[in-house]
Formats: sequence, structure tokens, C-alpha cells
Amino acid sequence: MSKLPDVRGRITYISSHAKQENLYAVYETTDRCYWTELAKCNRQEFEKSGTEGKCIEAREFIIALPESFPNLYEPDKLLQLFTDRFKEKYGVECVSALHHNKRKTNYHIHLIFSERELLPEPIEKTATRNMFYNEQGKHVRTKKEIFDENGNVRKGCKIVKKGEVYERNLFTAKDKLFKQENFVDEVKHFYTDLINLLVKDDKEKLHVFDNSRLYLATKKIGKNNPKAEQIQTDNEMRMRWNCEVDRAIVSGVSETEIQQIKKKYITDRIRESVDIFGSQPERLGSIIMTAVTVLALLISKVLDKARELSAKFFEKETVQSVAEPSDVRTVQIIPQTDNVSKQGHNLLKGLTADPSAQKRELQSRTQVTEQETPQIPPKPVMSAEAAAYPKLLKIYKELNRQNGIIFDAEREHNELEIERDILKGFAKLTKKGELQSRIDRKNEEIDILKVGLSGIVKRYGFQTVYDFYKAFAAAKTANSEYRDKAEKWEERYGVKAQRRKEIVHRRLQNYQREKTDKQMNRISRSKDRGAR
Repeated sequence: MSKLPDVRGRITYISSHAKQENLYAVYETTDRCYWTELAKCNRQEFEKSGTEGKCIEAREFIIALPESFPNLYEPDKLLQLFTDRFKEKYGVECVSALHHNKRKTNYHIHLIFSERELLPEPIEKTATRNMFYNEQGKHVRTKKEIFDENGNVRKGCKIVKKGEVYERNLFTAKDKLFKQENFVDEVKHFYTDLINLLVKDDKEKLHVFDNSRLYLATKKIGKNNPKAEQIQTDNEMRMRWNCEVDRAIVSGVSETEIQQIKKKYITDRIRESVDIFGSQPERLGSIIMTAVTVLALLISKVLDKARELSAKFFEKETVQSVAEPSDVRTVQIIPQTDNVSKQGHNLLKGLTADPSAQKRELQSRTQVTEQETPQIPPKPVMSAEAAAYPKLLKIYKELNRQNGIIFDAEREHNELEIERDILKGFAKLTKKGELQSRIDRKNEEIDILKVGLSGIVKRYGFQTVYDFYKAFAAAKTANSEYRDKAEKWEERYGVKAQRRKEIVHRRLQNYQREKTDKQMNRISRSKDRGAR
């Protein structure tokens, strides 16, 4: 966001075809005389306040747009949409212009907005007596203070007679919202969401950098910027920190620990430096390098500990595999359910002497058994998040392999430094240069490998390693939950479970039929004996 000390001049510059090579559209929410009155009001208020510096008449945003927009949307309608949305949200007048740069690689909007709102009715102040103003426009008590030696009004002084309007306000006071620190971030999110709604390709979707997260933002170097060299150096230091953060995340360092190091060794140190030495951007590099060193030491400790635990676990698994007999078999015991035991108990009761009653009893029990059979719930469905887990797991393994290569390269680097430092006598003169060049080459190799971590995740559509690990953790949890639900469903309602139930059901029916036949035979024999 830029402050504009000459709003009329800036509007003329962004809206003039003579001054802009690729001007596509201009849109204004009010007429030009508004900005003239606004500039006049701001200058009057600035003079009254007695503040030093430049008078801020308005403010400006430059909004970068995706390069696909010229082919997708008409310039007039696109510019009107972005401008009207801003006015609807903040209630201030705007003027905007849609441009391309000379090489047509930067499609962007210039949005100028007022910090004041127009009053429904002007507020006018009328003089109750003659009022006198000196050359600076300040009110003085008596006319003698504005007269010269001859009793004439000095040049630049003025008199406002009784009954005349001496002050006329058309605008409200400046809205304090536009001076707050979070206002720019709010507008960034606002327009990022709007752009993401309009893009057709997901690859063009934008993300707002969050300063509260682990990474450091790099600065854009504008054309003919006198501080370009200093900004370039700062950006290189910031990127070194960001690469080390990627490495820490892959190595298993917790987000809380990284955040603590960033706060203690970067944020707090910068604040202390500004308080003690003032604004000295050249000190930023040493501050960031200290934080990088601290984070690198923490990564080394975490990796060493992880490798020790991995070695111990491998030894334990090896011992257990040797100690366990090879012919051990597991037997699954399926407990008999209460429903089956109750049904068997009821069917084993004595039957009545009437065969037709026995048949009716058997049929009714069979119908009740069929009615009491529970309905099978639907099989769990894998969500898109759970389905993405296998693909993310491959990326995760690729990151770990890359991290292992970095770890080995760092170990070789440390060994070379130790070898260089223990050199003595003639060997120190002959071998030190060779070892130092090997160390420098190894440093370059390590830096490239660290940058490769972010390159891996960007190749698969993730902005940062941190974003990938968030998605990976969510997918892993979703996949684990799905597998647990699916296993339970298969155990209770799957093909094997249904086969077991069918076998039990057939055996139960056979058992019922055999008992009924035996009972009927006994009844029949008893009737024959009674007849004889």
C-alpha cells in the first residue's frame, strides 16, 4: 500500500493513455472534482495539525492478477468488479486503472481510495465577528497582527467578515482502520479469495503469506530500486532460513520448537537491534545466520537420536524373530452368541403331542428368527482425503530419502573440517587449500540439496513443505480411521462373516429338523401302542 501526497497527479498518471503504454480500462466511483475537494480538505487539516513531513491525500493498492485473466474476462467488467467490491466493503470512493507492463508479463490493477467519506450535508462555520488570518493561514486575535507599517493588510493575510463562512467541511475525519497494521493483510486475503473464485486452473490459485508461520517472507525488488543489492542479500538470508525450516520439518522437529527459535533468535533480536542501533538492515543477515545455526544444531540432535532409536529397535526385532518358534500357530476362537444359545435352548424344550401344533410352533419360531435378523449397515466409503494417502506417502518417503542424503553430506562436511583443523607442519601448507575447496564444494552441494526439499513438494502442487506435512498428517489420520472401520465392518458383515452365519444357521435348522423328527416318531410309536 502506497501513500499519495498528490492524488490528482497520481490519478492523471494511471489513467492517461499518453503516459501508459498498455492501459485497458479506467473506472471511477465518483467524478474528478471529488478528488480536488478531498486534496484541499486534507491539506487544510494537515496545516492545522502542524505535523511535519508530507500531507497524505489518499492511498493506493497495486493488485497483481493471473496472466490468464486477459483471455477470460473483459477488462472493463473485471476492473469494475474489483473496485466495487472494495467500495462495498469499506464504504469509500475509489478510482482504478487496469494495466499491463511494457513486456506484458504483469497484469495488474491500480486502486486509489479515499480515507475520508463524503458527508451527507456540508458542515459550515459562520464568523460571529471579524476574523483575521496571517500568511500561514493561522487565526490571530487582532487586526494589528496582519497590518503593515502603513496600516494596510499584508500580502497573504486575509479578513473574514462577520456572518461569512470561514470553514466548510465536506468530509468526515480519516478512518483509523486504514492506518492499522492488519489492514493490508485483510485486503490481501480479501482480494486473494476473490481471485481464487475467478481462476479456472487450480495451479493459478494464490496464497497469502502468513508472517506468524515458520517461514520468512522475501521482498520484491522493484525497478531501479536503490536498495536492490541490500534486499537481494536479505532475501538470500531469508531463503537460507526457509530451507533450514523445511529440513527441520522433514527431520521431525516440532513446529513449536521451530517457532520458539524464530521468536527468540529472529523476531526478538530484530526488535532489540532496532531499539539499540536504530534501523540498520545490514544487521539482519547476521541475526538470521545465528538462528539458522541454532536450528541446524537442533536438527542434528533430533536426527542422531532418531538413528539411535532405529538401531535399537532393529536389534530388538532381530532378537525376537530368532527367539520365536517357527511352528507357532494362532487359533481364532469364535464365541457363541447369546442369541444362538437362547434359540437352541428354546428348541430343545419338550414339544406338544399335537403334530400340527408342533409344525406351527416351528414355523412361527423360524419367522421370528428371520425377522430378528439385523439389517447390514452400508460398507464404509473411503474419503478423498484417505484415498490421497498412498500418493502422499510416496512423497513423504522421497523427502526422507533426500533428508538422508543431506545428513550424509553434512557428516562428510564435518569430517573434512576436522581433517583440515588437525593439519600440522608442512601438511598444513600443502593440503589445507585442497581441503578448503572440497569443504566449499560440499557446502554448495548441501545448499542445493536443501533447496531440493521444497522443490519436491512444489512438483506435486504444494506451496511449502509445511503445507505438505499438514496434508499428509490429515490424510494419514483419515486413512487409518477408514481402515479401522472397514476391518470392523468386514469382521461383522463381510463375506467371511456371512459364511460363518450361514453355516451356523444351517446347522441350527438341521438340528431343529432332527429333534422334531425324533419327537414325532416317539409320538407316533406311543399312539400305535395305545391302539393295540
